[in-house]
Amino acid sequence: MLRKILSRDSGAFWQFVKYGVVGALSTLVQLVVFYTLASTVLKCLKPDDWAVRLLSLPSAEMGDMVRGILFSVDIAAGFVVANVFCWLMNRAFVFRPGKFAWHVEFAMFFGAAAMACAIATALSALLIHVCGMMTTQATILEVAVSFLINYFSRRFFIFKG
Repeated sequence: MLRKILSRDSGAFWQFVKYGVVGALSTLVQLVVFYTLASTVLKCLKPDDWAVRLLSLPSAEMGDMVRGILFSVDIAAGFVVANVFCWLMNRAFVFRPGKFAWHVEFAMFFGAAAMACAIATALSALLIHVCGMMTTQATILEVAVSFLINYFSRRFFIFKG
C-alpha cells in the first residue's frame, strides 16, 4: 500500500496529500532559513513577536518600513533554498516529470513559485508597513497564499498531473 501511495500513479487524493507533505517540509526549510536570518543577520523580529516569545529568539526595535524590507529579504533567501528542495521532492514523489525538459520545468517551477512568493510577500510586507502586522503573522500569511498559488500552477501547468 505504501509503495502505491508513494508512486506517481497514486491518484489525485494521495497526490494532494504528498504535495502537502512536501510543502510542509519545504515550508520548514524556508522557515528555518527565514528565522535564522530574521534573528541574527537581518533582524526583523520585534520583542512582542510570537517567535521571539515562544522560541526566545533575539529581536530588534525598528520602524515598520525597515522591518518590512528586511522581512522581504529574509523571505526571499528562504524561498530560494526551499524551492530547490521542493522541486526535487515534487519531481521525485508527487508529479510526473517529463512534460518539459528538466531545465525548462525547473525554470517554470521556480518562476511560478517566485510569482507566488512575490505576491504573498508584497501583501505581507504591506500589512507590516501599513497595519503594523507582527512578522510571524505576516510569515504565516505568506506561506498560505504561496501554497495555494503554487499547487494550482504546478498541478495544471508545470507537471503532467
